[in-house]
Amino acid sequence: MARPAARVVGGWLEAGELRVGLGCMRMTPEEMRETIPAAVSAGITVFDSARAYGDNERVLADALRRCGAATRARVVTKGGMSREGDKWIPDGRAKSIVADCEASLDALGGMPIDTYLIHAPDPRTPWATSVRALARLADRGVVRRVGLSNVNRRQLDEALELAPIAAVEAALSAFDDRALRDGIVERCAELGIVLIAHSPLGGPKRARGMQLREAEIALARLLALAPVIVPIPGARRPETARSASRAAAIELEEERTARRTPRGRLRTGEVVLVMGIPGAGKSRIAAALAARDYARLNRDERGGSLRALAETLDEALASGARRVVLDNTYLTRASRSYVIETAARHRLPARVVWLDTPLAQAQVNLVERLLERFGSLPDPEQLRTSARREPGLLAPTSQMRALRELEPPSSDEGWSVVERIEFVRRLRSDADGGAVFVAAAVADRPELLARGDPKAPHLVFDWSESGDRARLERALAVVAGEVAGQVEGALCPHPAGPPVCWCRPPLPGLPLAFAHARKLDPSRSLLIGSGQAHRTLATALGARYVGAP
Repeated sequence: MARPAARVVGGWLEAGELRVGLGCMRMTPEEMRETIPAAVSAGITVFDSARAYGDNERVLADALRRCGAATRARVVTKGGMSREGDKWIPDGRAKSIVADCEASLDALGGMPIDTYLIHAPDPRTPWATSVRALARLADRGVVRRVGLSNVNRRQLDEALELAPIAAVEAALSAFDDRALRDGIVERCAELGIVLIAHSPLGGPKRARGMQLREAEIALARLLALAPVIVPIPGARRPETARSASRAAAIELEEERTARRTPRGRLRTGEVVLVMGIPGAGKSRIAAALAARDYARLNRDERGGSLRALAETLDEALASGARRVVLDNTYLTRASRSYVIETAARHRLPARVVWLDTPLAQAQVNLVERLLERFGSLPDPEQLRTSARREPGLLAPTSQMRALRELEPPSSDEGWSVVERIEFVRRLRSDADGGAVFVAAAVADRPELLARGDPKAPHLVFDWSESGDRARLERALAVVAGEVAGQVEGALCPHPAGPPVCWCRPPLPGLPLAFAHARKLDPSRSLLIGSGQAHRTLATALGARYVGAP
């Protein structure tokens, strides 16, 4: 195999520059003062740092100046992240990204930032907000180039619509191939975007166990994957920096042991992967296929990882199974890739069924699952304890996190068919009727109460993080004086912030628990409320909404 080209696609590195950089995160100031000059002498020009690495940028700039490399070094640094103890806390707010960039420029003392990256997506900030802040830095010429770190392919594709992304930093090594499996390397190679491969030797523990020649060959293999890849090993000694630079000169013979997909006609049968966020309704689809003699594999029942489940699939196909269905979340391209590869090795088509269920409807499904399991809503502690034993029992934040991770399936992953199914809720055939759900804040509006059936059961609900029931009790008295049906109250006493329970509006726990206990259909009900949270709750329940102005 020919030596990797010295010039990266897209012109990020000029002719003559090595396609290997240096990761500076774990270097002490003393190590940097010794190692940086050795790296520069060996031809390395790319140096990776971050605002969250403490004084790392300032020491790096000082070391580069001392060895006369300040004008030709390419400093890659990152913002939008802080370090609190052992925790990394992403902060994708526009003001934070700009402030971090300004702080990095100040630490570098006049040295330019060649490429400035968002350190990681912040789940609390809209991704578009963070990327637009990055784009403004590029537009103003504050930095030469901008890029991303620790993103998936969906986030990369969304960012490409908003900013001139020149580089993506991702973990990539013989021990971590997610960037290959989720299509990041493929997309970067397609568009000429530099892929900065951090932890290219598998992390510090694995790197310490390698001989220098082993490390050089491992880096050379990464370089051979695509001309856009620039590994940045974390050398901490002059000799390891010089060793890293030698990887660019290694010529590898073509590896004959690489796994190849068998060629030939596809066999009769198929592997079906049913995917969606928790609560999407995957079990129902999988059960229908299992009734048609598809062997069903499910991680929740078998335990282990999704990758291990693909190994179980491999064993089942090798034993003669020809129709298999797998039903777990499979939110990412990387997690799905193992199933596609396994099916291809056995010359079977792989079909994906994506249950594109809105979050609000999936929340209803999960709450109904909890009610079937416990008979009533579990409190946060009971939910946490049960979730450790039963994978299908989740807190709201876990489900929301799954939605953020979702990468919709695409035919370019290798599927024979991509089947998208929109969620449709079925009416409850055993329901005795509907109810009237009344927010305590508007219980004193008789004209609103008159819009509902006065003989129907009424639930008056409220939220008070202090647990104060005073407003709820007043509302109960008002409603009881206006209607003929049974009236009950329900209070969510849990704190604000990320929800730890399923009962704080707009989450649907309180109305669903009321309806479940009385065999009522929420979709035949009326919800009387005020504000967007109550309107969202009504939409999730399928209930008619009446709101106070």
